[in-house]
Amino acid sequence: MQYSPPSRTPGRLPWRRFRPGWAPSLLVALLLPVLIGLGFWQLSRAEDKRALLDQFEARRQDEPLAPPALEAAGAPAWQRVRLHGRFDPQHSLLLDSRTRAGRPGVELLQPFRDDSGRWLLVNRGWLPWPDRRVPPAFSTPDEPLTLTAWIYRSPGNPFLPEGNAGDTWPRLVNRVDAAALWHELGRDGLPVELRLEAGPAAYAVDWPLLAMAPEKHLGYAVQWFALAAALLVLFVYLGIHRARETSHALTHRPD
Repeated sequence: MQYSPPSRTPGRLPWRRFRPGWAPSLLVALLLPVLIGLGFWQLSRAEDKRALLDQFEARRQDEPLAPPALEAAGAPAWQRVRLHGRFDPQHSLLLDSRTRAGRPGVELLQPFRDDSGRWLLVNRGWLPWPDRRVPPAFSTPDEPLTLTAWIYRSPGNPFLPEGNAGDTWPRLVNRVDAAALWHELGRDGLPVELRLEAGPAAYAVDWPLLAMAPEKHLGYAVQWFALAAALLVLFVYLGIHRARETSHALTHRPD
């Protein structure tokens, strides 16, 4: 007798067959690469931030430069500087909207004339400002000072004035442009901001080096990869579930 294999009728389709449907398949094909790409982008950002922190630590180990040598080197970010001279107490800038531990305040920036003859804009640190009806209280040393600071360059948009110019000092500003200040005052100054290290004339100088630490980027990367995994699991579940429903419907279809 000749053997004939069993016919694969629709009613005998295995329920394990994968049938997600074209719409979910298209959605996953669009979203999955995006989610994975965002995860790897966050990993890349974390690596960039680690490189910046390594560069900062390397610069922190370097000997401070005098202003002439600093200018010759191009005033690289985070380079330490050794200053000796006096502050100008008449032209202070108060950088607004600066918080510490949830407390409102400002950062105090003042011109500093180094003995080399160059002017530098020195950020002396953060001051609390709980009551905006009362000006922030600060004092300026009269005697010559030896200070150590480091070059700060904003990773975002360059500092620009925002309509705060006027004849009243100290001047409350939202952003600061050192070059514009020197032009206004008619002084020969370096167009950079120096952030003071702890020591004479310093207020709160616990500067946050980065707006977002590498660990934060790693956390975001994990979230994006988790979303991609959840989307893939949901897609597989939907495909199996629909295949099971289809198989069940065909199996119990009346002849």
